[in-house]
Amino acid sequence: MPYEYYQFASFGERFAAIFIDGIVLVFIYIIIAIFLPTGDHLGNAISFGVGILYNWYFWTEKDGQTPGKSAMKIKVVKADGSPINNFDALVRYLGYTISSFIFCLGYLWMLWDEDKQTWHDKMARTYVVKVDQ
Repeated sequence: MPYEYYQFASFGERFAAIFIDGIVLVFIYIIIAIFLPTGDHLGNAISFGVGILYNWYFWTEKDGQTPGKSAMKIKVVKADGSPINNFDALVRYLGYTISSFIFCLGYLWMLWDEDKQTWHDKMARTYVVKVDQ
């Protein structure tokens, strides 16, 4: 189903989903830190790797919904409504870093974008849409 048939997720819904996922990821990082002594660089690499695996798994294997997105009843889809693939997930996650530059302008971009896309959405050609319309 083309994206025109979906209702786009709001900034508040997306922010709440990222906040929930952030809490889940902090618990995962704490558990890893308890069992693995990590220095600054190793800790950053592990955090980045866990973030990629977490998002990739939920975006590609769980219908585009991380636990945060599921709680907010939103999901990530391609323009035609199909699920995202492995490459899309990687591009989207790497786009998170780019969206964070310059006061998180890439995240805020959706506030004035016609299709409510952030920079990482544009990079991966994805949309975040409401599940229950």
